[in-house]
Amino acid sequence: MALTVSPLAPSAFPELPALDGVRLATANSGIRYKGRDDLLLAVMDPGTTVAGVLTRSLAASAPVEWCRMALPHGLARALVVNAGNANAFTGKAGDATVRDTVRAAAGLAGCAPEEVYVASTGVIGQPLAADAIAKVLPPMADTLGPHWEPAARAIMTTDTFAKASTRTATIGSTTVTITGFAKGSGMIAPDMATMLGFIFTDAAIPAKALQTMLSDLTERTFNSITVDGDTSTSDTLLLFATGKAGNPPVTHGADPALDGFRAALEAVMLDLAHQIIRDGEGATKFVSVTVAGAESDAAAKRIALTVANSPLVKTAVAGEDANWGRIVAAVGRAGERANRDLLKITIGGVLICAEGMEVPGYDEAPVTAHMKGQEIDILVDIGLGKGRATVWTCDLTHGYIDINGSYRS
Repeated sequence: MALTVSPLAPSAFPELPALDGVRLATANSGIRYKGRDDLLLAVMDPGTTVAGVLTRSLAASAPVEWCRMALPHGLARALVVNAGNANAFTGKAGDATVRDTVRAAAGLAGCAPEEVYVASTGVIGQPLAADAIAKVLPPMADTLGPHWEPAARAIMTTDTFAKASTRTATIGSTTVTITGFAKGSGMIAPDMATMLGFIFTDAAIPAKALQTMLSDLTERTFNSITVDGDTSTSDTLLLFATGKAGNPPVTHGADPALDGFRAALEAVMLDLAHQIIRDGEGATKFVSVTVAGAESDAAAKRIALTVANSPLVKTAVAGEDANWGRIVAAVGRAGERANRDLLKITIGGVLICAEGMEVPGYDEAPVTAHMKGQEIDILVDIGLGKGRATVWTCDLTHGYIDINGSYRS
């Protein structure tokens, strides 16, 4: 089915500069989509380091299992991503497709198989021919270049717009660039969404330091978003560092010399995560849920995710109904400590309930006006401690049903 661009989409795809040590190409594989590219090949220069965060789903795809094996080696020369078929729950046939894909990409890049990374997204449970992707790769080597927007578009499934972000930072006196793109629209509740994210930098950073930063920042970005509460079999986030910027050596992820880089990396990751929510299937509202005053940050996040994943809360937002009782109910069932008489709920900056009941003289009009906007802010103060977390979600509309009810057709 044709998808209308999300009303929450950015006005334009960002301008992304060429990044030394990274070249990209796209093609149509013929696996599912017609009239559009659905296959991405990225080739990185020798010495590129890599870090990754992968789904914790126990039904992980064959590409995820390959990446899990490859990541401890810490080096990367090629990345292959296809859209339209997740190569998940495809048994030994799925493993054979990955092996053939890796072998072909390694031949093109002139590298060892464990320096090739793969990712797939799309329909689950439909095996591919072993050479379905491999046979398409060789001609792509002739078109490699700084093709960021085609790359971001090639990995889309139900996405309505391509998602990318870029930032610069300094390490010592050297300026480095961080550029990434991602896809995701439904099956988004990353646990490490159908979510794929690929970030590249020309900084020289060891794999272990990259991994420390990526794992930490994922919790505050990609692992703090939810469209529908469904974790994908294919969630893959990879960070590649080509080293071409020639910055001073760094030794570990907590090195103070990386403070600026770490902040820029988080900005890219959060931007991409927010774009995924803004493209949530059928979404018309971008919703921020902040929980403060919980017993711990982990408790705050658990409560916030319970609110954000509540179909009753999400449909109330869709209907522009300031039904704060649904938020109370979600807090109460989150499994974390809460006290009725300490709980406070604020929507759009307006305090609604406190001391165990609706605040005296509460005027719903400004809250209703806030609910009619595209940006919805919910604040829940538990009143018990210093734990705090923010998660992001979208509303739940009939558009979500329309898209997922006909996904395979």
